[in-house]
Amino acid sequence: MTTVQQVYDAMQVMAPLELAESWDNPGLLVDCGGAVHRVLVTLDITPEVVAEAAAKGCQVIVAHHPVIFDPLKKLCPADLPYQLVQAGISAVCMHTNLDAARGGVNEVLAEIFGMQDPQPFAEGCGRVGQIQPVTVEQLARKAQQLLAARCNLPGDGSPAVQVKFADNGRPVQRLAVISGAGGSLFEEALAQGADCLLTGEANHHHAIDARRLGLGLVAAGHYATEFPVTAAVAAKLGAALPELDVLVSETNKDPYQYL
Repeated sequence: MTTVQQVYDAMQVMAPLELAESWDNPGLLVDCGGAVHRVLVTLDITPEVVAEAAAKGCQVIVAHHPVIFDPLKKLCPADLPYQLVQAGISAVCMHTNLDAARGGVNEVLAEIFGMQDPQPFAEGCGRVGQIQPVTVEQLARKAQQLLAARCNLPGDGSPAVQVKFADNGRPVQRLAVISGAGGSLFEEALAQGADCLLTGEANHHHAIDARRLGLGLVAAGHYATEFPVTAAVAAKLGAALPELDVLVSETNKDPYQYL
């Protein structure tokens, strides 16, 4: 019999808690106990994901984003921890530790773009390395295609992955990647000799500053840059605990819709 604790222990091997940022809240955040036969891996825990896990007979959800982040002062039926306990489903959440881990979010992202010998930067969360030379625009178009495929998004030409970029006017040979909201880390990328930073989210001022300093910037979406890790986590967890049935969520979607 596999226990919730064994699932949590396997995830700690994959993404050690000491890699997490001090402000983060990774861990076994909802523990309903009991035997575990099936696990659902997801980026976010949403009501749809809880319903999917219940419908598929999953006893544990493994997620990237913590289902509890700020201290809880009350609980009601609209709250996700309440829904999880009501359904008898435990939640293991591995956040910035999975970002930084070997084979984690950013190494998966580096692999997607063919990065050679990716090295950690930005306190270990990001990765930087050589790629086949492309323009910033070509890299942005590649991101749109490759990430849509990894996120199981439609390939019918609809803008399922919306990518924006700021061009520095020179080829990208050394690329820095950091998933999610990494736009503020342009100076760290420059310090690593990167020609371009590819991230999930970057704001107006990040783009202005990156261009001023000569760095290309590609923002490919928070969800799109992080969801690909779910398949890798499912494969590793299944290998570590082969008696489990490990699934990747089909209902976890980008919360945004794009015109």
